[in-house]
Amino acid sequence: VQLQASGGGLVQAGDSLRVSCVTSGLTFNHVTLGWFRQAPGKEREFVAGIRWNGGATYYADSVKGRFTISRDKAKNTVYLQMNSLKPEDTAVYSCAAGIGVIVSSVRDRGQYDYWGQGTQVTVSS
Repeated sequence: VQLQASGGGLVQAGDSLRVSCVTSGLTFNHVTLGWFRQAPGKEREFVAGIRWNGGATYYADSVKGRFTISRDKAKNTVYLQMNSLKPEDTAVYSCAAGIGVIVSSVRDRGQYDYWGQGTQVTVSS
């Protein structure tokens, strides 16, 4: 299983950015794809998640209403559209895949089995 994240960059506060995560090797049965981020000196935190089958979505309170997670089944890709970016959104964003993750554990990074490398998102004020 491989997950390849891309699309990060340097933007200004208020701008938008979309990061992508291409997956390979997943069978997609009972799979949840998630985006996590880690800022310098902080722990990795949940940003958003999506059920591959069914499409149910989950968000951290800090990004709700600004970020949108989606997936393209034909391309085996999950996206994170980030709008109204703030300096505090600056972090390395990583995608992850979890098998059999229950709803109450979607935000728990320990429930995810596979991780991709991160992509840096920097928001200047």
